[in-house]
Amino acid sequence: VQLQASGGGLVQAGGSLRLSCAASGRTLSSYVMGWFRQAPGKEREFVAAIRWSGGSTDYADSVKGRFTISRDNAKNTGYLQMNSLKPEDTAVYYCAADRRATMTADPGYWGQGTQVTVSS
Repeated sequence: VQLQASGGGLVQAGGSLRLSCAASGRTLSSYVMGWFRQAPGKEREFVAAIRWSGGSTDYADSVKGRFTISRDNAKNTGYLQMNSLKPEDTAVYYCAADRRATMTADPGYWGQGTQVTVSS
């Protein structure tokens, strides 16, 4: 599986962005797709994940109620809608895919990062 992330940018606090993660090579129907982020000087952290089959989701507490993860089966693409953005959301965001039942810290498949910068 190859993953291509896009959609990052610069936004003011309170604004919104939508990240996309386009998969190629095979369908994600048996995968969990998710997003991680890494801010400067910090460890990479889990943000959100979605089971491609069934659509169940999981979120980090820090983004619950503000971020929504979704997928488009026909396009084999996942999305992360980010609303009410805060300066602390500033990070490089990475999409990932895991063949196991849940997203793990070492999912196996990574897209390139996309920078999200939230100004105060």
